[in-house]
Amino acid sequence: MTAAKVFKAQDLFEFNNINFDPLTATYDVGYYLSYMSIWPDYNYVLRSPDGSMMGYIMGKAEGKKQQTEEQSKAAMKWHGHVTAVTVAPEFRRLGVATLLMNILEETTEKNYAGSFVDLFVRASNENAINMYKKLGYKVYRRVLEYYQDEGARKENGLDMRKAMIAIDPHKTTEKPLGRDITVDELDETL
Repeated sequence: MTAAKVFKAQDLFEFNNINFDPLTATYDVGYYLSYMSIWPDYNYVLRSPDGSMMGYIMGKAEGKKQQTEEQSKAAMKWHGHVTAVTVAPEFRRLGVATLLMNILEETTEKNYAGSFVDLFVRASNENAINMYKKLGYKVYRRVLEYYQDEGARKENGLDMRKAMIAIDPHKTTEKPLGRDITVDELDETL
């Protein structure tokens, strides 16, 4: 039976075969550890019946204070963010990424009352874009030259979103921005 487990520090010793994919973003150990300690409920691994790591997801809750008419409430507007979702080659097209995404979406909605989940994907990664669209994600905006790999050309990223229906039943958070933005504009156009 497949099992979803909270991503632990010891899992870092087992996920190299998953991270060899050139489309997978990799980070230093400190980055992974900070996610595990700050947002443990957003980081999971999926294991096969024999204990092999099938894939993992890293995410976080993001938010900022919204200035409302009722200043005393100082409401927070939260959303979930997918930092990375990666599946080992031998387990692709088996629903592993879908299961991991569902866990992150459920965490966003139930634990944080998040209004949407967002993620960034390379504009050239058609397989991932199609998978996200099947899961209900929509392109919110294009971020010009978001990916700037060493020694490689700069590549645009797509910011994709999916509204959490219990919090945003009218899906206002996933309506397209209507224009491309630069990396410098990211925080201004949330």
